Amino acid sequence: MKPRDRLRIAMQKSGRLTEPALDLLNRCGLTFRQSRDKLFCFGEGEPVDLLLVRDDDIPGLIAQGVCDLGIVGRNVLNEFKGTAGDGAATLTEWRSLGFGRCRLSIAVPQDVAYNGPNDLSGLRIATSYPGLLGTWLREQGVVATTITLAGSVEIAPKLGTADVICDLVQSGGTLVANQLRETDVLLQSEAVLAGPDALPTDERGDMIELLLKRLDGVIQVRESRLLLLQTSRNTLDAVTRLLPGGPQPTLLPVAGQPDQLMLQALCAGEVSWRQLEEIKKAGAREMFVLPVEKMLA
Repeated sequence: MKPRDRLRIAMQKSGRLTEPALDLLNRCGLTFRQSRDKLFCFGEGEPVDLLLVRDDDIPGLIAQGVCDLGIVGRNVLNEFKGTAGDGAATLTEWRSLGFGRCRLSIAVPQDVAYNGPNDLSGLRIATSYPGLLGTWLREQGVVATTITLAGSVEIAPKLGTADVICDLVQSGGTLVANQLRETDVLLQSEAVLAGPDALPTDERGDMIELLLKRLDGVIQVRESRLLLLQTSRNTLDAVTRLLPGGPQPTLLPVAGQPDQLMLQALCAGEVSWRQLEEIKKAGAREMFVLPVEKMLA
């Protein structure tokens, strides 16, 4: 295969990961022009293109070298690695991206008693993830029959084609609607950036390293808030002890008020009303919590 001079990323053409993935890439400074068939997006500012495909195809495209990276659910990546043989062994999860969170779980009918994995012995389990399910069953020492379905797994017990299911769960509403209840969690999943273990040694490798740095900055900013407040020198220690986790705060003098300080703190995560109230009780005033748009360390 002829080496490419542009980085190619595979991502879901349509689905719950599509919009968050595009938004994340845009925040990394990447913009794209979509082709007429809506299967390819040409990078306009950087040498980075997108291939829009089914999510189940993404790991295979990376393993084959058709794409350099992919944005895909951890569940899809791990299922491929567990079932695709030697070609999947070189795939790795480079970054967790913080969206599309769900879990792969066992669910049993609500009226069925369940005391643990051993109760699955001899049962039929419907799933779209036979590789992950098979690995978990072996780890539990359970022998059961796996019924592989491409979709609509949750209705299998009603149809009589399976006794229990192993499926993705987000809110759990679909399980309740089908008279099922969640028991064991096999995998916590979310969108990840997947790629080969070894980065390309040409310009694409340099672009991947740059993209990873930008992703780290965007993800850190997305989960951070800038807290601004005033406090006196006497109450500074008490206020500082209550600050949410993050780097050491920056202190600035307040003009004309030698006893007062302006404090600026980068907080890792949301700052709740309760936290603000406690900080105020400790001696802070004129507090502002601001979103952070960009950050370059």
